[in-house]
Amino acid sequence: MVEVIKEGAYLLDGQIVPAGQAQGQPLPDEARERTIAYSILRSHNRGTDPKKLRLKFDALISHDITFVGIIQTAKASGLKEFPLPYAMTNCHNSLCAVGGTINEDDHAFGLSAARKYGGIYVPANQAVIHQYARERLAGCGKMILGSDSHTRYGAYGCMGVGEGGGELVKQLLENTYDVAAPEVVLVWLEGRPRRGVGPQDVAIALVAATFPKGDVKNKVLEFAGPGVRELSCDYRIGIDVMTTETSCLTSIWETDETVRRYYENIGRPEDFRELKPRNGAYYDSVVRVDLSRVECMIALPFHPSIAYTVHELQAEPERIFAEAEDACNRQLGGRVKLDLRRNIVDGKVTCEQGVIVGCSGGMYENIVEAAHILDGQSIGNGFFDMSVYPSSTPISLAVTRCGAAEKLMEAGCVMKPAFCGPCFGAGDTPANNALSIRHATRNFANREGSKPGNGQISAVALMDARSIAATARNGGVLTAATDVEYEAPGAEELAYRYDGGVYAKRCYEGFGRAEPEAELRYGPNIKDWPHMPRLEEDLLVKLCAVIHDPVTTTDELIPSGETSSYRSNPIGLSEFALSRRVPEYVGRSKAVRALEETREAGEIPEEIRAVLEKVGGDGRRTTVGSCVFANRPGDGSAREQAASCQKVLGGFANICYEYATKRYRSNCINWGIVPFTLPEGAAFPLEEGDWVYIPGVKRAIAEGVEDIPAKAICAGGSVRELTLRCAGLTADERLILQEGCLMNYYAAGYGKN
Repeated sequence: MVEVIKEGAYLLDGQIVPAGQAQGQPLPDEARERTIAYSILRSHNRGTDPKKLRLKFDALISHDITFVGIIQTAKASGLKEFPLPYAMTNCHNSLCAVGGTINEDDHAFGLSAARKYGGIYVPANQAVIHQYARERLAGCGKMILGSDSHTRYGAYGCMGVGEGGGELVKQLLENTYDVAAPEVVLVWLEGRPRRGVGPQDVAIALVAATFPKGDVKNKVLEFAGPGVRELSCDYRIGIDVMTTETSCLTSIWETDETVRRYYENIGRPEDFRELKPRNGAYYDSVVRVDLSRVECMIALPFHPSIAYTVHELQAEPERIFAEAEDACNRQLGGRVKLDLRRNIVDGKVTCEQGVIVGCSGGMYENIVEAAHILDGQSIGNGFFDMSVYPSSTPISLAVTRCGAAEKLMEAGCVMKPAFCGPCFGAGDTPANNALSIRHATRNFANREGSKPGNGQISAVALMDARSIAATARNGGVLTAATDVEYEAPGAEELAYRYDGGVYAKRCYEGFGRAEPEAELRYGPNIKDWPHMPRLEEDLLVKLCAVIHDPVTTTDELIPSGETSSYRSNPIGLSEFALSRRVPEYVGRSKAVRALEETREAGEIPEEIRAVLEKVGGDGRRTTVGSCVFANRPGDGSAREQAASCQKVLGGFANICYEYATKRYRSNCINWGIVPFTLPEGAAFPLEEGDWVYIPGVKRAIAEGVEDIPAKAICAGGSVRELTLRCAGLTADERLILQEGCLMNYYAAGYGKN
C-alpha cells in the first residue's frame, strides 16, 4: 500500500528518478526550489539566509481553547490592531460548562476582541476551526498559521502550519515565524481507491508507514502523481488533515480542475491557481502510495500509527488486542487497566460507539457515503450508538437538503452540530472499557474523556466513516465497508452545494475595521498571566517528573477534556499539569516555585544553599526552577498550555533526547523554558528529586553555545558531570529565554516594529 523510499529523487517528465541515476541535474539545494513547497515558502520569506526562513502568513486562525490566552499575551505585549485576518472560532468549548458561565464568557471575550482589534468571530456550532478556514480563508499559494495542530489546508493549495499561541502572537505584532528551511518529501499517489475505502483508510496507512521512525518529521509533504486526479477535494483533505499525525511540518498538493471547481463552488474563484512542481524538482525522500491497494484500516489505542487492516483484526483479535492492551496498560502506568478483549464476542470484535466528527470526519462526502451504507438499515437497540457531526453549518444544510441526514436519522444515528469535542474528550465519552470507533483525528490516551485517576478508562480506534457505517449496519460488529453491498452515491449526490449565507448572517467580519475604543468583555475565569521571572546568570532546576515512555503526548503534559474549562485561567489550569501521568508533579513544582519566590525576595533558602554549596554556586545569581525529563515529549496538540502550565508552576527547563514536534519546542521557548537535549547516546541516570545545576547558562544562551556543561546533584549527595545541548536557537529565541518568556521579551522592548 505505502512504500517509504529514503533516498533523494528528482521528478523528471512525470517520472521519479533516484538522485544517483539523474544525470546532469542541478544540486539538491537548487532543484528543491522547483517544488511547490519552496515556491510558496520563498514568497512568504522575509529573511535573507536561504537556510533560515522568516515567514509572514496570510491569515491566522484559533479556537476557543487558545484565543483568549493569545489575545491576552498580545495585549500585554503592545497589540493595537490585528494586522492580518485573524479568525476566532468557537468549536471546542461549545457545551454548557460544569463551571458555570466560563465557556460563554470566553466567547463574549472573543467577540469583543474581534470588534476592538479588527478580527473575525465565528459563533459556537457554526463551523469547526479548519472547515471555516477551508471555506473562508484558504487560497492557492497562501499560508495560514493556526493555534491547532491540525492546521492543514494543503489539498486546497494552501500551506497550513499548526503552532502554539506564542507564534501567533509574533504574527499579530508583525514579527516572523522562524524555521530552518525544511526538507521536502514527495508523496506520490498512484491508482484509484476501491469502493468502501475512504480517506481515513489512506491516512492511517500513511501515518503507520512514516511516523514510527520519524521519516517525515518537520518536513513538508508534497502530494503529486496520477492518483491525485482520482480524488475529490473532500477525499484529498481527509488525507491531508491527518498528515499532522506523521509529525511533518506542513503539506501541499498539486492543484487541478477539481480544486478550481471547489473555489468556484464556495464563491472565491479568484483564490484558485494551478500549482505543480516544476520539471526537475528535487525531493529528499519519496513515499509511494498505491491507492488501489489500500484496504479498510483501523488504528488501535493509543496512536493513529498503531494500524491494522480491518481484516487482520478480524482474523486475529485475541493476539492483536492482547498486544495493544499490554502497550496501553504500560503507558497508563498501572493506574487503571484497559481491557480490549472484552469486546471479542463469539470470536468477533464488537464496538459500542461510532462517531463521525470534526475536521477529518465531518466532511460532506463522508456523511453522504455513510448515509448510503445505512440507507434502510438500523443501528439496533443494543449497546452500540452513533453520532454524526457535520463540520460546518453549510455542510449541515447540504446533507439535510440532499437527504443524507434523513437516511442517517432513520437508521438511528443522532445528528449533531459542528463541534470538535469528541476529538479531545469533551463529548460522547464512551462507557468504561467500551470501544469507540471514530472518524476523528486522534486516539491518544484519555482523549475520549475518561478519567484514569478515578478508575475510568475507555478506548478509541480510528476508522473511516464508511467502515463505521458498515459496523453500525451490523449492530456494532466490526465490519469493513468493502464487505457490505450498498448503492454508492453518484456524482450528482456527491456534489457539495455550498451555501455560505449563514456565515454572512452570524459571523462577525471585522478585519480592517478595528474599534480601539471598544472594551474587552471579561468573565470571572479570565485571568491575566502571572509574573514570569527572568533567567539569572546560572540555573538550578529540580527534576519534578522523570518519564521514560518512548513518547510523551501533549495530552499527558496537560490533559484535554474537562481541563479546557480553565484554559483562560493560567493558575487554575496549571493545577492539571501532568495530572494523568505524574500526579505528584504539581505539588513538587509548587514547592520549588516557593523556593524561587523566597530567593527573589532576597533570602536564600537553606535547601538551595546546601545544594549550591556542593557545586560552588551562588544563590544570588542563580534562578531556581522545576524541570521535566521525558525521552521524546510533545507529540500531538499545539496547545501552548503544555508549556505555559510548567512555567506558571515555576518550570525553567525541559531535558529530553528529542522533541517530538517543533511546535512543542517552540512553546517551551516562548514560555522561557530552556529546551535542553542530551547528546546522542548519553545516558540519563537521574531520578525525580535530583537537582541539575547549569552555571553560566544565560551567557551560553546569549553567545549561542550549544554544548553546555552542567552538574547533577543526586538525592544521596553525589555530584555527576553532565553535558546539556541547546542547539539551533535563533537570535530572537535566545533573547526570549534570557528574558524569561515572550511577554517579557516584548516588555523589554525587543521585537517591536
